[in-house]
Amino acid sequence: MLNKLVKSNRSYRRFQESARISREQLIGLVELARFSPSAANLQNLRFYLIDSPKECEQIFPHLKWAAYLNYWDGPSAGERPSAYIIILAPANATKFHHIDTGIAAQTMLLGATELGFGGCMMASLDKTSIQAAFFLPPELEISLVIALGKPVETVVIEDVTDQDDIEYWRDDQGVHHVPKRTLSELILE
Repeated sequence: MLNKLVKSNRSYRRFQESARISREQLIGLVELARFSPSAANLQNLRFYLIDSPKECEQIFPHLKWAAYLNYWDGPSAGERPSAYIIILAPANATKFHHIDTGIAAQTMLLGATELGFGGCMMASLDKTSIQAAFFLPPELEISLVIALGKPVETVVIEDVTDQDDIEYWRDDQGVHHVPKRTLSELILE
């Protein structure tokens, strides 16, 4: 079951915007993160939940969607996320908060996948504008934003064929291709 969840959990960037994620579902995802490991059990992360169409529209212009798809400005209206989770950490957090952020984000995305949703971790964003737009406490810094929704795109995983080319891409039908290194390349003998 975990194997299937991990393989189904892709970085989705286009969604059925009308398929809303409830506040209770978002809280349930944070609950999963709450039970996840935390370095030294500090539990420094905090979460800001966005589920209203108005707030979704407010955060959208401050996000950068796909560095390798430099011709694409992100999902169009109707294909945008229906929820977001902003992960924050204290400005003076230990260097381990990045690890905690990754663990929490992956755990929440696996939970979203189990619910029939998908998402994308986003670190390329205008943190200052988002911080101001949502009146987030100044002692907390944005570590990551997770965009969430009901995926409407097909993502295909394929083996890397050129070791110097790991960029994801879209074909003429809009199918998103993601090259992954093979096990034999990853495991050192």
